Amino acid sequence: MTSPKLKALIVDDEYPARAELRFLLQGFADRVQIIGEATHATEALALLEAMPYDIVFLDIDMPELNGLEVARLLQNKPSPPYVIFVTAYQEFALQAFEVNAVDYLLKPFDEQRLGQALAKVFRQVEKAQAAGSQASPSPAPGTAPPPAAAPARTPALDRLLAERKGKTALIDKKDVIYAFVRNNVLYLKLFNEALMTRYTMKELVRELPEPTFVRTHRQYLVNLRRVREVIPYFNGTFSLVVDDAERSEVPVSRAQAKRIRAILGM
Repeated sequence: MTSPKLKALIVDDEYPARAELRFLLQGFADRVQIIGEATHATEALALLEAMPYDIVFLDIDMPELNGLEVARLLQNKPSPPYVIFVTAYQEFALQAFEVNAVDYLLKPFDEQRLGQALAKVFRQVEKAQAAGSQASPSPAPGTAPPPAAAPARTPALDRLLAERKGKTALIDKKDVIYAFVRNNVLYLKLFNEALMTRYTMKELVRELPEPTFVRTHRQYLVNLRRVREVIPYFNGTFSLVVDDAERSEVPVSRAQAKRIRAILGM
């Protein structure tokens, strides 16, 4: 069975450094998925409260709190993420490992050095998984194993992550008017802007469930509370006019038309 990808957060106040790390991580896309980026400690901590991350790539020299202070705060979490420091300052290495950092990468580094750091994370993940499976009691003969407990969700998870001008934005779900896929990238359409995300449509459908949000088309998901008009077409299909700034039309496929008519009471 393929292991799920580890969710990663990049924290660095310099855009070129974030871009370089993002580029190098493409070589490990089968194991690591970049979910968020932050430019300072406050933004990073907000993202870490919004959803669980497995790995944090953390710069040290940042405004407000520095990376070491962020790492200390993360140690107080019930399941802290693995921290890999990415910095130009070698004098903080000892302090980094005092806050249980997995590795300490000095800029500039290459893909091989990044791979060594990630290998340490992968080993720790596999070790934790093995320990968890050994600790789980076996069910009695003839009985089904108990269902796995669902991961706890916090109120902050009522928000979605999107990219806005090189930063990670936290978007209230109720502000999403519709979502669409273009060139294999999923966007959230808000009132007056469309923001790129790293979600797949399948993942977004789980985050934005019916009856408020409905898949109208293979590439569209719409907030029915934001629909203002219905435009019928001769072939039995129709489109939905939503209340964003452009009064956009969201297409409804023939396969979905009957179900959405029923939901709308048409």
